[in-house]
Amino acid sequence: MAGFRSLARQVRDPDCDTALRRYSLRKCLERFAPYGHRATWDHLCVRHGFGPEDRELDPARLVAALEELEEARAVWLAYEEEFAARRRREKHGGLRGLAALDDWHRDVWGGNGVVRCGDPAVHPKDPLPVVVRRLVAALGRGPAEECPVCAGTRIAWGGGSGEAWYGPVCGDCGVEVPRAVLTPRVLARAREAHGRPLVSAA
Repeated sequence: MAGFRSLARQVRDPDCDTALRRYSLRKCLERFAPYGHRATWDHLCVRHGFGPEDRELDPARLVAALEELEEARAVWLAYEEEFAARRRREKHGGLRGLAALDDWHRDVWGGNGVVRCGDPAVHPKDPLPVVVRRLVAALGRGPAEECPVCAGTRIAWGGGSGEAWYGPVCGDCGVEVPRAVLTPRVLARAREAHGRPLVSAA
């Protein structure tokens, strides 16, 4: 199975036909997709001006989309390196237990779904690297009163039986927010709002 960098080379390869280059970009999302596969693809299509099903398109648009994805991936991988180094230090010091944030991190290792969006059509409009940097900054700051991605305060509880996510969701940008970056007060309010419909982001 090809890795992210091998697939990225195919996206850039002018000797490959456009359909294969597009396919390779889609396959990159199996290795790194911050919003989840479908939402990240929708984001790249919207930002770089090609349709989700386009087979023949300007290769420069594919490369621009890849570059955005690569930059976001570099931000996340740097954070993962810091996280792994911290865990090694903690284990060396005798701290073996995992905190709530560490439990969340284990579920998103590699970067898939770090800012997952349950609705593929509702996701932040900012470039992926900006969004991932905001999340990484929030992970380092500790609990706050707003969404780490858009600073929105409309946090409600999402998910339920049969759904993969059960937890706080931002009603402004659509991301599923890690519980560890929200204060107990915000989490309590979000639980109270559970069942109220979230308004889709514009």
